Amino acid sequence: MKNLFSVEGKTVLITGGSRGIGEMIATGFVENGAKVYITARKAQACNELAEELSKKGTCISLPFDLGTQEGIAGIAAELGKREPKLDVLINNAGAAWGEPIDEYSESGWDKVQNINLKGVFFLTQKMLPLLRKSASADNPARVINTASVNGIEPPDLETYAYSSSKAGVIMLTRHLAKRLAREHILVNAIAPGPFPSQMMKATLETFGDAIKAGNPLGRIGTPEDAAGVAIFLASRASAYTTGATIPVDGGSAEV
Repeated sequence: MKNLFSVEGKTVLITGGSRGIGEMIATGFVENGAKVYITARKAQACNELAEELSKKGTCISLPFDLGTQEGIAGIAAELGKREPKLDVLINNAGAAWGEPIDEYSESGWDKVQNINLKGVFFLTQKMLPLLRKSASADNPARVINTASVNGIEPPDLETYAYSSSKAGVIMLTRHLAKRLAREHILVNAIAPGPFPSQMMKATLETFGDAIKAGNPLGRIGTPEDAAGVAIFLASRASAYTTGATIPVDGGSAEV
């Protein structure tokens, strides 16, 4: 029963890893001995965080735009040159778009769906060769998708593409889990509630006190909350768990 939650020595790729929840998860894995690759569209932010986290362990920046098929193919090829296998893929890159229903734009809808849902499927597809090389019955490979409580409970904000894409991530997680279990690849999702991320910055500045007051635990999430669940899903502790979506929201979508 020792080392149930160890991720030491694992090779991990985290998309959207340069800020927000991706940065929180990357920090947790680096500090616990994993070899972490982070990717994001903005190279400077990605490079700067990798340099900072490398003071604590191993973190490598591979900037790509995962909202495009070219970016997805590019990172798959680059990682394949560097690593013989991939133990953990964390599909965390995401975007949001809010507009009144009568004005909601097709371009905003497509941007969100391409990154949040389409990108999750096609990056997972392209990473399967490396994940298969890691996978075994005793030590499965892992795919961890970042969904959202907004994919479980509709939000009050007019973010229709976002909530729809995250609901799609939850079903895609279940579908991939069913298909890939026979290959010893586990697929699970995290559904975060409010965290201090760039995406949530404006919302928390305006409604932060009300969000805390309405949360059963009376607070927003911390970096340890995000990293802890991801580390669980990447470790031996979760080796019999697949197809699950774990809310990380202080109980707001469940109570």
